[in-house]
Amino acid sequence: MTADATPNRAPLNWPAIIMFLVSTLPVVTVLPWYGAKFGFDAFAWGSFFVLWALNGLSITAGYHRLWAHRSYEASKPLQIFYMLFGAMALQNSILVWASSHRVHHRHVDDVDQDPYSAKRGLWFSHLGWMLRNYESGKQDFRNAKDLEANPIVRFQHKYYLPIALGMNFGVPVLLGWMHGDIWGVLLLGGFLRLVVSHHCTFFINSLAHFWGSRPYTTENTARDNGVLALFTWGEGYHNYHHLFQWDYRNGIRWYQWDPTKWLISACKFVGLARSLKRVPEFQIRQALVQRQLQKAEENLGQLKDHGRLATLRQSLEAEVQHFKETLGHWTTLQQKRVEAAKKAVIDHIEHTEFAHRVRELEESLRQQYLRVRLIAVQAA
Repeated sequence: MTADATPNRAPLNWPAIIMFLVSTLPVVTVLPWYGAKFGFDAFAWGSFFVLWALNGLSITAGYHRLWAHRSYEASKPLQIFYMLFGAMALQNSILVWASSHRVHHRHVDDVDQDPYSAKRGLWFSHLGWMLRNYESGKQDFRNAKDLEANPIVRFQHKYYLPIALGMNFGVPVLLGWMHGDIWGVLLLGGFLRLVVSHHCTFFINSLAHFWGSRPYTTENTARDNGVLALFTWGEGYHNYHHLFQWDYRNGIRWYQWDPTKWLISACKFVGLARSLKRVPEFQIRQALVQRQLQKAEENLGQLKDHGRLATLRQSLEAEVQHFKETLGHWTTLQQKRVEAAKKAVIDHIEHTEFAHRVRELEESLRQQYLRVRLIAVQAA
């Protein structure tokens, strides 16, 4: 068997290898020397942070939540902005990135079909998958017909290289020339920004599948991690995202750091975005309770105290029954609403009563979550 025929010896992807070397070597060699000899002023550091934010948010709000998951709609000016500064992130074209990401979600953790499966290791999911031409990373745009029909996406894909080079080097050089410090701005706003941006994005493919909690589902390796969210423009709530990928939010609570959702909301406010998709609160509460029921069951299975086991088992069975009843009430409520809408008889009063009943069911799940979590803790 030849080396290329084995899974770990796929052909090297030389364009990616060269790109990573060209971007990283100046950061670990020239940048420290230049900083020690000449120093960097506030403008150069400002170019780093501003350009990092612009290309980072263009990946998260544009490439990811808009084009890969269609969680909202964006105006053409906003799409052009995402297209340009997304190219600055040097993570391939919108078409390639979004198509590959859709494959990742469809086959998450599958070692043969997920392009950056965490089951193949931390290194592979972070960087290794890009260094060789693995079969799992083979491009197939059949899942991205909607993107191929988008003229902005097609334009960027066709002219990706000149756009990416112009944004990555032309913009920092121009800013540096205007400021009178081309090398300082190029090193910080160009090279360092690119390296930091790369690895912060790659953390979602790697660390966010190894480090953190799984409050919503254990069906895949994705984790929620508030620390990673700080460096990834809110993408760290990955367990939620893999269960509810069509939500324009990743951090769904007001206190969760997700500047991407705030950007999208702001764009809606000024008319640049519309049709923002949100998962109903009831479904979120349902997933949380279901996960706690699973956790409580797992803990009970390891409990050695038979006296406590019998008591907690009885409590858990009562909670399972209550959960089923709540879901039954929700289903009935949804059916009545659909029937009323079909007959065009739903009025303001009925709508208000429906909303009130939904809030009651959501509160019921919130209270049950606390009770079941207590059972899980007592059984641990």
